[in-house]
Amino acid sequence: MIDAITALNRLREGNHRFVNNLSSSEPLATHTRRAELATYQAPFAIILGCSDSRVPAELVFDQGLGDLFVIRVAGNIVAPSQIGSVEFAVSRYGTRLVVVLGHSQCGAILATLDELTHGNNESSKNIRSIVDRVKPSVEGLLHTGIRHDHDALVTEAVRANVRASANHLRHGSEIIEKLVESDGLLVVGAEYSLETGEVVFFDGVPALV
Repeated sequence: MIDAITALNRLREGNHRFVNNLSSSEPLATHTRRAELATYQAPFAIILGCSDSRVPAELVFDQGLGDLFVIRVAGNIVAPSQIGSVEFAVSRYGTRLVVVLGHSQCGAILATLDELTHGNNESSKNIRSIVDRVKPSVEGLLHTGIRHDHDALVTEAVRANVRASANHLRHGSEIIEKLVESDGLLVVGAEYSLETGEVVFFDGVPALV
C-alpha cells in the first residue's frame, strides 16, 4: 500500500510531466499490464473529478491502467453515490489518498452563478440537482466585493466548491472519517487549469508537503 504523501508526490510528478509535454518512460497501457490487471487492482489514488471532457485524470497526472480510481461527475459534487464509491476504494483497495479535482471555468459553477445572479432556473430537475449541491458553497461569495469581478468570482467559486466537496467527504462518512483519524487517509482539494494544464493542490495538504 502506498502512503498518502508518496501518492501525492507521484501525482505531482505526473502532472509536471504532462505540463511539460513529457510522457512517462513506460507505456501507460500495454498488453502485459492489461493482463496483470484482469484479476486485481491496487490504485494508489482516488480522484473525484468533474466530467468535463478536457480534464481526464489519467492524462492530467500521466498515469496508466490500474493507477487511479476515478469518479467523475459534473461539478465534482459529492452525493451518496460518490461517497459510496470512495468508501469502496479505500476499504477494498487500501488506497490512502483522495483528491477532489475541480477545474477552471467549470460549467457547473458557471451555471450555478448564472442562476444565483440572474435567476436562470430553466434547467431540468436532474441538472438542478447538481446546481443545488453547488449553491451552498458559492452563494456567500455574492455577498462580498468579489461579486463585481466575474473572473475572480468564478475562480473563487471553483475553489470554494472543491473545499466543500472535500470537507463533505472527510465528515460525511464514518468509514472515511475513521480512516482519516487513524489510518493515514488523506483527502485533499486541487484545481486543474485548462489554460496551463497545471494542477494546484490547495486544500487539506499537510504543511511542508
